[in-house]
Amino acid sequence: MADEGRVALVTGAGRGIGRGVAARLSAEGHAVGLVSRTEAQLHETAALCSGPTLVLARDITSTSAVDEVFAAVEHEWGPVDVLVACAGAGASAPLAATSDEMWEEMLALNLTAPFRCIRRAVPAMVDRGGGSIVVVASVVAKRGEPYVAAYTASKHGVLGVVRSAAAELATKGVTVNAVCPGYVDTPMTDHTIEVIAERTGRTRDEARRELERKQPHQRLVTVDEVVAAVWACVSNPGISGQALVVDGGGLQ
Repeated sequence: MADEGRVALVTGAGRGIGRGVAARLSAEGHAVGLVSRTEAQLHETAALCSGPTLVLARDITSTSAVDEVFAAVEHEWGPVDVLVACAGAGASAPLAATSDEMWEEMLALNLTAPFRCIRRAVPAMVDRGGGSIVVVASVVAKRGEPYVAAYTASKHGVLGVVRSAAAELATKGVTVNAVCPGYVDTPMTDHTIEVIAERTGRTRDEARRELERKQPHQRLVTVDEVVAAVWACVSNPGISGQALVVDGGGLQ
């Protein structure tokens, strides 16, 4: 068991928001299980953590992966106290050109995988009378945007899971929340910028500026700003069933 008895599991921990969340949880005294597909990136994240870590290179969309990573953490330290589901991806296409494959990929990673993680985490949390679950969603969990029907549907869906789980667990000491960022300065947004530039003929700087203008503060959200919202959910037992928006004030 971890020295202080606080154990966290972070999916999507190889880069971006997940890496920032893992480092913050470690700094706050948690032993942290790090999950993503790319082992090298996880070792880079582990190097940024001040406490014990466990590197678990898995494809979280695999039907067996969720149980494997939870079992590994439980064997090393004991049950998971904090689950932060950061693993996610985006894809864009006009509605009529959205393929079944794109649809299934978005739901598998952004909806089904977090659901399976939540389902696996809950029994031990309920048995111990406490725990915290946070899903990193998106502002499109609460609104629609063009050309991202599959992504938007997956994020709406996972917000529904969060709200339902929070209602079910309200008397069990387990909090469940979503953090819904706008465009964040991460590798995922870099990919979005590249796609915009390729499809529109804009430069990468022009494409980046277009995304910045979508937010009231006229810039990309920082990873640290999202991490702070995640930590608020983890550290405050009075917050549950919420979708905390981090986008500079755009979505009310």
